[in-house]
Amino acid sequence: MSPPWQAVIGLEVHIRLATRTKMFCRCENRYGAAPNSLVCPICLGYPGTLPMPNRRAVELALRLARALDAQLAPRSVFARKSYFYPDLPKGYQITQDEEPLARGGRLPFIKRAGAVVLRRLHLEEDAGKSVESGDEILVDFNRAGVPLVELVTEPVLEAPDEAQDALRSLQQVVRELGVSDANLDEGGMRCDANVSVRRPGEPLGARVEVKNLNSFRFVARALEHEIERQISVREAGAEVDTETRGYDEHGRTYVMRGKEDAADYRYFPEPDLPPLMLDAALLDESYSDFPELPWDRRARVAETLGVTADEARLLAETPALASYAEHAVATYPENPQGVVNLLLNTWRRQLDERGVGDLGNAVDRLDGVPAASTVARIVALVDTGTLSSSAAKTVLEALWDEPDTDPVELAQRLGVVQENDETALLGWIETALEENSELADAYRRGKTQLLGFFVGEVMKRSSGRADPQAVQRLLRDRFENPVLS
Repeated sequence: MSPPWQAVIGLEVHIRLATRTKMFCRCENRYGAAPNSLVCPICLGYPGTLPMPNRRAVELALRLARALDAQLAPRSVFARKSYFYPDLPKGYQITQDEEPLARGGRLPFIKRAGAVVLRRLHLEEDAGKSVESGDEILVDFNRAGVPLVELVTEPVLEAPDEAQDALRSLQQVVRELGVSDANLDEGGMRCDANVSVRRPGEPLGARVEVKNLNSFRFVARALEHEIERQISVREAGAEVDTETRGYDEHGRTYVMRGKEDAADYRYFPEPDLPPLMLDAALLDESYSDFPELPWDRRARVAETLGVTADEARLLAETPALASYAEHAVATYPENPQGVVNLLLNTWRRQLDERGVGDLGNAVDRLDGVPAASTVARIVALVDTGTLSSSAAKTVLEALWDEPDTDPVELAQRLGVVQENDETALLGWIETALEENSELADAYRRGKTQLLGFFVGEVMKRSSGRADPQAVQRLLRDRFENPVLS
């Protein structure tokens, strides 16, 4: 039997930088404006116009390079990349080629150990956008000249889910750095994936580029389909063509054109721009207010709260949620796991349902959001037997509408305070046994698995208020010491 096929994947990711203006002119950098309303002679490529680099774009690219441990180049060079598309008004793109802004670096995964090794990071301008309209193709040049940073990985990814994980990690870090909104559906982050297949021990196979994947789901699906397609071609005894392919709504890749190489683009240094030199002031500005990076926060949350890697990942996805959890645990350190469980099982769902997507820098309080100390108190009420786990969720959900209400008062009003009085519990137990006498006899004959049934019967009669642990204890005692008639 032949050894299994191996996929080899590398990513090229374009990230739209969060600047006020475009890369080489002063036109506004804004998504969603009326077509061709954010243009000028420079970004439209009129003869005689001269570009001027956007300092803020350079700062943002440097922030990302630093976060990814890339090696900065004190001197980088802009280049012209020539090709002819309707949405490229100059007939060339200003980018960087042999001397990029940064080389190397690493991008840690979110859901697995390790990191993606990076090849390079460079600055460039975006092209316009072609839009189909009936039988016509219209061109909107608003995007032409928008500043991009392109990040290229080494071909080290082996599966579509790894590529998806890497892209999610990149989106997370660029957002927290303020480098980009990275909204895939608005083109804030776009991915081209290079993929080939080979048998173990073989050299790299023919590389196919899949272009413009604008969602995490599409990245995984397109790669899955392309890997399967290339394996089918190879197993049929044919060779895979080196080409550029698109991805359609039917879940298939399709041929767009033959794959260009560097010679086709006729790179040469941009004559209208001097080399980009990094001075101390520019580096200082790009490094100011540097946040805690997502992978560092995940490790810290896991260590300080004593939670699993998956729990730390879920908390750390939103910096303020991690801070909120830490504050709640500091308020009630006796049961950090209980606090985390309540937040992950109830609080995050409430955030989603109520549309609270961005918590800003809040630690303990936001308008309309229960305080972290209140969440800690609810966990303490569960631990002391005042509330059941389900009642705790009920109270926490109700607190979203009454965030300043005392949780005990609210629990009493909702009728979910846990009943621990043995007289009341025994009354419900006696009723359950009398109404299910045959099953009670079966329990006494050895069918002890029926204990859960009787606990459920008592919980129904108490409207969920009975302490289930106390009910179990009293039921066992009742069966072992039957009341004599």
